[in-house]
Amino acid sequence: MSRFLKESWGEFWQSLTSKVGLLFLAIVLAISIFTVSTMPLDYGTRYWSNPYYWIDQPKAAQPTWVNRFASEKLLEHIEVSTSIPTSSYVSGSFYLKVYDVVYNLNLERFPTFIILKINNAQYMIKPPLISVNIIRPDGIKIELYTLTVSNPLADEQPPYVKYIDEPRRILLSGEPNLARSLAEYLLNEYDLVVTPGVISSEIGYEEILFGKHISENNFEPLLGDYTFEVILRGKAEDKLGKVTMILGGEVYGAMGTDIQGRDLAQGLLFGFPIALLIGFTTSVIVTIIGASLGIIGGYTGGVIDNIIQRAADIVNNIPQLPLLIFFTFLFGGDILVVVGVLIAFGWPTLVIVTRSMILSIKEAPFVEAAVAIGASRWRIMARHIFPQVAPYILSQMIFFTPSAILTEAALSFLGLGDPTLPTWGQILEYGFKNGAVYLGYWHWVLPPGILIVFSAITFVLIALGLEPVVNPRLRRRR
Repeated sequence: MSRFLKESWGEFWQSLTSKVGLLFLAIVLAISIFTVSTMPLDYGTRYWSNPYYWIDQPKAAQPTWVNRFASEKLLEHIEVSTSIPTSSYVSGSFYLKVYDVVYNLNLERFPTFIILKINNAQYMIKPPLISVNIIRPDGIKIELYTLTVSNPLADEQPPYVKYIDEPRRILLSGEPNLARSLAEYLLNEYDLVVTPGVISSEIGYEEILFGKHISENNFEPLLGDYTFEVILRGKAEDKLGKVTMILGGEVYGAMGTDIQGRDLAQGLLFGFPIALLIGFTTSVIVTIIGASLGIIGGYTGGVIDNIIQRAADIVNNIPQLPLLIFFTFLFGGDILVVVGVLIAFGWPTLVIVTRSMILSIKEAPFVEAAVAIGASRWRIMARHIFPQVAPYILSQMIFFTPSAILTEAALSFLGLGDPTLPTWGQILEYGFKNGAVYLGYWHWVLPPGILIVFSAITFVLIALGLEPVVNPRLRRRR
């Protein structure tokens, strides 16, 4: 048996198709292992399906690397933070701590939004006051926001700590008080009378904060360093754990984001182990069931063979896709339901083909010799018949894997996949549902489609490389 395996491996390895298929499979396995070891198994429910987790991300942003090829560069999404005060001083009865966060605007484009996040505000007696200003490259200072830290609860003891589990998040873009502050700034600097409503609806907060006035309601970007000055006004013991400024951009990460701001690179990575889980689980179980029933029915014959064949004929003639749609609609798109249906209706083809092979093999002299020396049926099927059809069964198992992956992708594309898992089909379906093709969000549609095809081609190449092993006539032709 070891010699047979050695010869089969040598025949398989001679093919360029086999080598490419194994290389692709190694890539898929490496990425899957990396994903499982670095991302939580409940990533889908904890992060991917949690809109609040992605609330600070840019929406429908393209990948960062597009700037390498674009003639007109896009603004990168930036998150800058500090936990150390830049300066501290006494002002009257208050002790002031200043946290400076610097943002460099180096492209002729405006940020899409501005978010302030405060983490771990700590005080001893009274809630401190937090004020936020921006100092522009031209030296002009604009007041952005004022916040009083929340009061302690009745059962709390000093030091009081706020915003420790969830940061205090302020979306400055859209703040009514900031609109009034910007209206005052325009009046003082440019003698331009603009109502806060016009700023919110027509001009935009970012254009005023990061631009210079060129005409009535038009601004062009002012390049340079912008300093966000966060001042904590309280006692000497009061402090902030972390101050973060988020400046929305047009490009983000390795694969961009969808309209919810979800990092598509993470979703695509998590799709690798899911695709392997669906493909391998389905193909292995279907192969075990189909091969076992085919060998048993073909060798034993009689009533058992008739029962197996009639069951296989009935199941084989039932259309699979409508049943998949029906069951996933009835029981939900849980991944176990999809795998269960694929297994329940995927075994008949292998049973029929394997049985036809066994009918000729069981008449071979080596089988008759085993019967003559008194070997049991199970021993003959396991030790003498199964090795003869093992290469074919292995190749069919590999062929089943891409079929299962493509079927799950098709169900997800129809909106019947598991909503808690970021599969490639689900990402593709969500993109089409939200008009990604019509809006030109290529980064949302092409990568999952390419990965579905890549995973399918991987196993097809390996199966094609096994053909000379399964069919000796192909071996002789070579």
